[in-house]
Amino acid sequence: MDLRTGRVVCVTEHNPQSTLFIDYINNKASCIATLASPRDPINSLDDGTALVLLDADHVEESNMLKWHEELSERENGEVAVAALNMRDEQHAAELLSYMHLSGVFYKDDSLDMLCKGIVRLLEGHLWMSRSLMGHLIEFFRKQSLNSYRPACGLTQRELEIIGLLGTGASNVQIADRLFVSEHTVKSHLYNIFKKIDVHNRTQAVNWARKNLGAPPPNLMNKIRRGVKQCSDTASR
Repeated sequence: MDLRTGRVVCVTEHNPQSTLFIDYINNKASCIATLASPRDPINSLDDGTALVLLDADHVEESNMLKWHEELSERENGEVAVAALNMRDEQHAAELLSYMHLSGVFYKDDSLDMLCKGIVRLLEGHLWMSRSLMGHLIEFFRKQSLNSYRPACGLTQRELEIIGLLGTGASNVQIADRLFVSEHTVKSHLYNIFKKIDVHNRTQAVNWARKNLGAPPPNLMNKIRRGVKQCSDTASR
């Protein structure tokens, strides 16, 4: 990514505080930063967008995932995605278990730290602490091992459905996405809950985050490189 031309878009609510935040980024990070509402269409983003910041205080996780998925499918260039206002490292690790973020910023990060991280992200680096990266490497290592084992007897269709649960999709939305009836979705969910020994959708999503999924190879390579390059953030 080119720091001189890459645009930064912060997805959050429009208010005086967010406006001041964007003005600060423009002045201190020497880049073009703008605001977008969580309700704005994702395809309306400028083609020159290089980094999208998702504000966890104002964007629900299901919408964060939607933004992430649609941005990853854009044909007009790679867009880095980072999360703002994470509560703590555990919160960040949970989000990173199903979203491939390039950066993480916490509620107590200073504005100077935010600008420093934005610059690094625009330069193509990751921005997160060494301990968080180590956690991710261990998580993905376990997932790589688990990928060679049967997922508790779940069928391919059941794996698709449990994956859609993590997006916050309703039974009707899952049925529409998979071109099946709502009754069929309910039957699959009953079988899924029984196979993985859970009692509701939240438990199923938590099980999936711990036991399913693996990042694409290029993300793992970025994480490994980032562990060596993140000395600037190790003391955070």
